[in-house]
Amino acid sequence: MSAPIFSRQPIDPRLKKPVHDERHIRIICIGAGASGLLLAYKLQRSFDKYDLVVYEKNEDIGGTWYENKYPGCACDVPSHTYTWSFEPKKDWSSVYAGSAEIKQYFTDFANKYELLKYVKLNHTVSSAIWNERAGNWDVEVRKGEDGSVVKDRCDILINAAGFLNAWRIPGIEGLENFKGKVLHTARWDETVDLTDKHVGLIGNGSSGIQVLPAIAPKVKMVTTFIRSETWVAPAQGLAQHVYTPEERHVFETDPQAFLEYRKTLETGFSSIFGIWIGNSAMQKATTAAMRKAMQKALNNEALEWIIPQWGYGCRRFTPGVGYLEALASEKVQVVKGGVVAATEDGCVCDDGKEYPVDIIICATGFDTSFKPRFPIIGRAGVDLRDAWDHEPKCYLGVAAANMPNYFTFTGPSSPLGNGPLLVAMEAQADYMLKFINRYQTENIHSFSPKAEVIDEWVEFKNNFMKDSTWGQGCKSWYKNSDGVVTALWPGSSLHYLEVLRDPRYEDWDFKSNGNRFNFVGNGYSQTESDMTADWAYYITDHDDSPHLSRSKYRKALTKSGTMKHEMSDEVLF
Repeated sequence: MSAPIFSRQPIDPRLKKPVHDERHIRIICIGAGASGLLLAYKLQRSFDKYDLVVYEKNEDIGGTWYENKYPGCACDVPSHTYTWSFEPKKDWSSVYAGSAEIKQYFTDFANKYELLKYVKLNHTVSSAIWNERAGNWDVEVRKGEDGSVVKDRCDILINAAGFLNAWRIPGIEGLENFKGKVLHTARWDETVDLTDKHVGLIGNGSSGIQVLPAIAPKVKMVTTFIRSETWVAPAQGLAQHVYTPEERHVFETDPQAFLEYRKTLETGFSSIFGIWIGNSAMQKATTAAMRKAMQKALNNEALEWIIPQWGYGCRRFTPGVGYLEALASEKVQVVKGGVVAATEDGCVCDDGKEYPVDIIICATGFDTSFKPRFPIIGRAGVDLRDAWDHEPKCYLGVAAANMPNYFTFTGPSSPLGNGPLLVAMEAQADYMLKFINRYQTENIHSFSPKAEVIDEWVEFKNNFMKDSTWGQGCKSWYKNSDGVVTALWPGSSLHYLEVLRDPRYEDWDFKSNGNRFNFVGNGYSQTESDMTADWAYYITDHDDSPHLSRSKYRKALTKSGTMKHEMSDEVLF
């Protein structure tokens, strides 16, 4: 009798290597804006044995700061708070720097750390499909030069396309018949001369607020169509200020003074979360103060309808440098209402009147639905466009159900308007890299957040928002069509950092390749395989290990006991 034949599985090569052997991984990142460049930097700083490609649809890096070049385009938070925590810029020209200067900051960052080697410009990701058997993403990319399609694959897919770059001309009836030029703030045509033209400005969001005072001096007239009221005031009480040569010299030559200045601005930004706590003392006091400030700047009772009745902060507030004064000037005609149609000669408002203009500027913002602009098809054929069609349900702003080995920067439930943003992006990048580290050094096939966990998270977030300023009766891109606040994190930016610091791996489904413990290997440590390492590294003459309770770790990290902040118990609790 012949011996039975047994089928054999290939021997896992990890079994012959020390614990936590690093396998080679391939990562695709969509977008070379701020978050895509940050990912490249942090991956390069901390990892070996990886391939990274960053596909960028534009002709240059920078994302929204490359795309937005309209007059007056600027940061709506103090410039020194709009840098990476570890990469300050000493020579900002002003408190609210312009878009070109911000774009240059990210270009300089990419050049300093040689990040452009990862980037492929004029490459637009057109689809991504999860391959369950192979445990990777099959990605199609369209090249801008000739429209040809490139096929790629990756172990980890990261969406850094951003939430403010899907612009579109508004669907105004007859707009194609308008004889003049139609501009959009997100696709500004710098060849168009506005001098002595009668301009129609549609929208009073951030871009409209910045455009109006920038173009008013050169145009003949502006007719601005304002459909809804909005809060306009210098953020954190800071007016626009151009830094003097003396101030910039201090920033350049006195590191301690510069650090203290940055920390003062950052602390001020992080101290305002009470504004978004519905009916808190800070909310009421700030709303009253902002109402008086707007009335004073407008100096025109006929325009006071623009001041909201809902609380300050329900919509994102913008430092309206010169905006309110421009509204009250003789060169600006304010029309209360929305544009419903266009003729050859101008705009028709919902009051039924036609307003002749030479040029139309659409300051109408972006599609902020969070739906991907191309198919992202995960496990069981789930298309993220369909899953997020009405209410985007995202895990802590970074991941989605049924999307294995997938992360997104600044996804739904991120702190997009809660305080400092770039440090929150850093927390997201660090969070992603913790998972990538486990994937690279353990026997993991795939990981994704559990659907029931996300449902529970969304329930918590929605309950919080009901009592927040954001949940009041304003129209905002923070909300979906049902008025549910989908964009924002239910807490401050500092709160977000603490929640993301330690991943809750129990909220995730992990799938292994064979025996999950094969990564334990041949019994040797990585230390023993390194002939240059200290094999008694744990022997010391004092205990310098990190504290293992969240409380003591946090106190050590934040130097608790060294500062004194003034904030009422009513705001905090």
